[in-house]
Amino acid sequence: MSVETEPVPEAEAPAQQSLSTAAARNLATTTKSKPQMQEISSRWLLRKLPWVQVSAGTYRVNRRLSHAVGRGRVSFVQTGREVKVAGPTLSEVPVLRGYQDFAVLNELAGRFVQRGFSAGEVLVQEGAPIAEVFLIAHGKVERIGTGKYGDDTVLAVHADGDHLGDEALDVADGRWPYTVKAATAGTAMSLPWSAFQEVVDRSPSLQAQIARFQAGQAAAQNPHGEARIDMSAGHEGEYELPTAFVDYELGPREYELSVAQTVLRVHSRVADLYNQPMDQTQEQLQLTIEALRERQEHEIVNNPEFGLLANCAFDQRIQTHAGAPTPDDLDELLAMRRDTDYLFAHPKAIAAFGREANRRGVYFSTAEVHGHRVPAWRGVPLLPCGKIPVRGGSTSILAMRTGEHNQGVVGLTQVGIPDEVEPGLNVRFMGIDEKAVANYLVSAYYSAAILVPDALGVLENVEVDHPRS
Repeated sequence: MSVETEPVPEAEAPAQQSLSTAAARNLATTTKSKPQMQEISSRWLLRKLPWVQVSAGTYRVNRRLSHAVGRGRVSFVQTGREVKVAGPTLSEVPVLRGYQDFAVLNELAGRFVQRGFSAGEVLVQEGAPIAEVFLIAHGKVERIGTGKYGDDTVLAVHADGDHLGDEALDVADGRWPYTVKAATAGTAMSLPWSAFQEVVDRSPSLQAQIARFQAGQAAAQNPHGEARIDMSAGHEGEYELPTAFVDYELGPREYELSVAQTVLRVHSRVADLYNQPMDQTQEQLQLTIEALRERQEHEIVNNPEFGLLANCAFDQRIQTHAGAPTPDDLDELLAMRRDTDYLFAHPKAIAAFGREANRRGVYFSTAEVHGHRVPAWRGVPLLPCGKIPVRGGSTSILAMRTGEHNQGVVGLTQVGIPDEVEPGLNVRFMGIDEKAVANYLVSAYYSAAILVPDALGVLENVEVDHPRS
């Protein structure tokens, strides 16, 4: 028997007495930020380079006539464990600088013999006859001389592509003025002087090249290789004074302004309907300009034509003594020029240097730059530059003197170009296409110049990924 029960009435929901938050959001204006961009960096290099106005689009660096032949780096071709010298790059050896007979260069390259060495091995001994020239294909070697009191002194550290003993290419009876000792294991390529002489005897063009080199070496020059200005000092009476004039390079280097460009596209519907409270075109343009400035700094560091890393003189490049950057390395880098305004390094290199300094109980000083406290070494600001590449755990540290007045490094640009929105950067409207998309050409014009070789120095092979315990 079932018992019927009366249904219990459901409780009525209370009547809404105020506006719901969901409905309120439809009428509210959100508080929003401008579009953000992680790519933006401090760009200290662009901020600290003095910028020179290049009205003609080309900047010529006039220098005194120089007889010194620069020391470049030789390249190698590796197949498995076999290493060969790239023949055309032998023209980086001083006696062969400018030599264009590639058949002869390739023949010389084929006569090099591969030789491995281990850490601590002595490749040549000071005072021994120079019988061969060495090319360092891989690894590091130390050039060791004798100090005033008979102790050994490390004169320099040489690494990939450097050459030693090229005195053998023009002096048959010379002797090694230093000892060469391996700092790490590596590979060297050696060319006996007798093999070189065989090629010389059969090549009139190579004989002429050597004669030109020896004539240049015999010319009067100062310690920097520039044509000497004769003068007299400390004389008395009617002394006949020497005569002199300052000769200039006949073919000075010229730098043309480079360009970084992109086309910004903005649909007209976006520009018409969504311009409040922020101008969409301006926001798009501002982020595009930031990206162009980042690329500009990258090019000034890495461009093969005018970039600082590629154009630093080879005699202004030094190697780290132990791999990681130490206070000794930075001291040597600073000592190479009469004045250093800034040091630039990848943030990882700054951290690696900090570890080495802390290990020795040495601490960073600081300097004030544009109201910021930044690390400094010996009073020289050490500024971060993420555009300096890190490859295989190694990077470089730049030291530079800046400004035309100080014969340093300068940035090049042209101010006052049409439709300019920032110095050296313009935005030109290119019209609206058939899809109602507005196009804007955004261009930045720039370059960089090193006025004299010692304005820029590089500490190479700075290891950052393998801190010692």
